[in-house]
Amino acid sequence: MILKKATVLIVDDDPDVLTAVKLLLKPEAREIITEKNPENLNWLLQRNEVDLILLDMNFNSAINTGNEGLYWLRKVKEWKPDVCVIMITAYGDIDLAVRSLKEGANDFVVKPWHNEKLINTIKDLLDKKEGGAKTTKTPVKSTAGDTSILGESDVMQDIFYKVNKIAPTDANILILGENGTGKDLMAKAIHERSLRADKPFVKVDVGALTDTLFESELFGHKKGAFTDAREDRMGRFEEAQGGTLFLDEIGNISLQQQAKLLTILQNRQVTRLGTNKPVDVDIRLICATNVPLSELANENKFRKDLIYRINTVEINMPPLRRRNEDIVILARHFAKLYASKYLKPSMDFDTAAINKLKSYNFPGNVRELQYTIERAVIMADDNTLRPDDLIFSILETSTESVVDADNIPLSALEKNAILRVIEKHNGNITRAAKELGLTRTALYRRLSKYDI
Repeated sequence: MILKKATVLIVDDDPDVLTAVKLLLKPEAREIITEKNPENLNWLLQRNEVDLILLDMNFNSAINTGNEGLYWLRKVKEWKPDVCVIMITAYGDIDLAVRSLKEGANDFVVKPWHNEKLINTIKDLLDKKEGGAKTTKTPVKSTAGDTSILGESDVMQDIFYKVNKIAPTDANILILGENGTGKDLMAKAIHERSLRADKPFVKVDVGALTDTLFESELFGHKKGAFTDAREDRMGRFEEAQGGTLFLDEIGNISLQQQAKLLTILQNRQVTRLGTNKPVDVDIRLICATNVPLSELANENKFRKDLIYRINTVEINMPPLRRRNEDIVILARHFAKLYASKYLKPSMDFDTAAINKLKSYNFPGNVRELQYTIERAVIMADDNTLRPDDLIFSILETSTESVVDADNIPLSALEKNAILRVIEKHNGNITRAAKELGLTRTALYRRLSKYDI
């Protein structure tokens, strides 16, 4: 169905939104119906052949659930299962909007929207309805480094869809997740899909900065501002002008650093150390941390006002153990990548190797998988990777063991691991070194160290 022949119903308790959308769509659609009160939805649907509904996520209505939009979406799908529904949401409700897709919504738009994009979204949905096509979610890929953000699991598909929606906006984003889940790659991918893609992407590991370095690194300094300030230096905020500033490990900065950062984000101005002249900055802020949001909410460690400032939209990167169906996809990607890098023939995995990958917990997440496959490709004798080629990191398995055995030192765990592998291979040092991911020389050094 083309938009010119369609009837569009807009349901929003903001009269300005109703007026704006009606004026926008009036030249495009056959009929526009507006309604402030969602409780009139059933009556309107009974009396009109509605093809598409624009439905707000929040209403000041008697249905006080905190997510009225989902309630009315379910009702619409109960009354008119075939009608297309586009949810209207603010930045802070994007998680609810993503959830609405599982409840039957066809799409969602974020306030304030781009008029042309809204019209194209409506046209695409009506065209798909006519042709019986299903809406698909566009994967997110980053050109950062040597890895891409790949995945076919439901949890990753939801993230891809969310990123495609929020990337073109200027919303501040907080990326949460364990170490090795790809938070930095996600930040880069968001920048590349934003309207600032042709501007700088500047990354700072703020968790590693002392108080003095924090100010100098982020805000810059004037020559002579402190002992080692031998020349004027632009800070990272200024370097990212017009683009994206990515602050990694934001959960590890001190309360004093948090206060300084909050002031800059509120005023959108930085003052270099040693000067009194503020400089206006225009940046899109993305932050990341491996600290759970529940821990960040402890005001003894992190300011809540700063959380609200950096967390307009939140993205949770899942651990690899929660996306088991993606392990083989990623493993084959890394095998192809490193076979090309090390000038080896194309490689694949036998069934036993795939089973071994799927059964492992990957405490080091995607990063551990990546290094496991790189080592396997380097050490493999032919173009089929087998279970013996897949040696998981002692660093990760040792860490897990320390958690389970509080009083066992790391050196004892390493020694025991070496003894087990040597015994497994009947004293063959070459094979033991290969399984441990070490050179023969490195293994001999450890044998001497532990007097084995």
